Amino acid sequence: MSFLVFCIALTKKTVRFPVLSSCLFALAALCCVSGFDAHAKKHGKRESATPTEVSEASNAPNPDFLLIEIFKNLRNNDLRQAQKLADSLVEWYPQFQLGHLIRGDLLLMHTSSVQKFGAAPNISAERLKDFREEAMVRIKAIRDKPDPDLVPRNLIQLRRDQKQVLVVDAKRARLFLYEHNNGELKFITDYYVSQGKFGINKYKEGDQKTPLGVYYVTSHLTGAKLPDFYGPGALPINYPNEWDKLNGRSGSGIWLHGVPSDNFSRPPLASDGCIVLTNDDFLRVAASVEIGRTPVVISEEIEFISKSKSMIERAFANKMIDDWRNDLESLNSNRILANYSPKFKTLQGETLNTWLQKQKQVWDGTQTLTIKLKDITHFRYPGKEELIVSTFTQEAQYGKTKSSVRKRQYWIKEATKWRIIYESQV
Repeated sequence: MSFLVFCIALTKKTVRFPVLSSCLFALAALCCVSGFDAHAKKHGKRESATPTEVSEASNAPNPDFLLIEIFKNLRNNDLRQAQKLADSLVEWYPQFQLGHLIRGDLLLMHTSSVQKFGAAPNISAERLKDFREEAMVRIKAIRDKPDPDLVPRNLIQLRRDQKQVLVVDAKRARLFLYEHNNGELKFITDYYVSQGKFGINKYKEGDQKTPLGVYYVTSHLTGAKLPDFYGPGALPINYPNEWDKLNGRSGSGIWLHGVPSDNFSRPPLASDGCIVLTNDDFLRVAASVEIGRTPVVISEEIEFISKSKSMIERAFANKMIDDWRNDLESLNSNRILANYSPKFKTLQGETLNTWLQKQKQVWDGTQTLTIKLKDITHFRYPGKEELIVSTFTQEAQYGKTKSSVRKRQYWIKEATKWRIIYESQV
């Protein structure tokens, strides 16, 4: 399906604009009443909402909404207003190359027919493809914006001291920021991002893919310590984590970072595996995260669910580890073993039986074991497998001995039973 046919298939509205190029026509059609406007009405926004009404707290209008308004005006055959908004777009964002390209096409439309997207000379076909894809994902992300009353299914439960969480949706080329307060998640905002040149599901060093998983921001590198390529700074994450290592995934240096000072943004698929934001957006994200605490969930496509359904999943996950705790307190080997997958292994290659024998030696000879779990987190792990990663502080008392460790378990669904496939202290 061609780019034009794909876009027109999203609308039943007919648009006539004699000087409009096929690609710009397609983008205008993408902003039709059956798409973006319907979404706006659903969430109480006027169809004619101005960019400043939907922008963030800063004075600058949201560039994605400016693009929407430009193409909506083209849809309505109002070239003059579209041109005015395009002028405003490049004035606000002088490094926004996509904005300059669209503005150039609009200027040509005043005097002649524009037959292609990016009518200016000396632009390579590959570069035009990048611009077209960026325009598409930016517009679709706004048009298909998730209901803010829904929450990502991956976020089952956070610790009280985890005040923010970042969720990357690779298909939407979007990073969602949520605020966490006493078990409640609140959508704050979202940002356009670039990802690996060859997409997602990183497996090895140099494959130019972005990993899928649950990670944490490990540090904040300021722009003064980095080449200009990274913009105002970088937020490294802990790829590869233990699940990556267990599955033979390699590589390093996966960061959230900005762009060179003479750029505004990069195409959707452009990095060596990092998550890349505009410089202003990076600074906003960097100001919100807490090193070592802020989770970063990277998924191929986020499933958004109701808060009531999320609460059901939270109750299930908590019962799952509480049942494990009760079985552990029983000191009954068969009950304990029933919680673990036959495929269980450690990073050192130990099998389940070998690993469990070592664990049992700690409590060997004791008659009673009391365990409390606190500071619990649960995430539904991104990927094709049904997997939940749970992290908690385990406080144990056996005899007169007390211990406290931070533990992480990966639970996998095998047929109808959830079992632990990996466990370690963190």
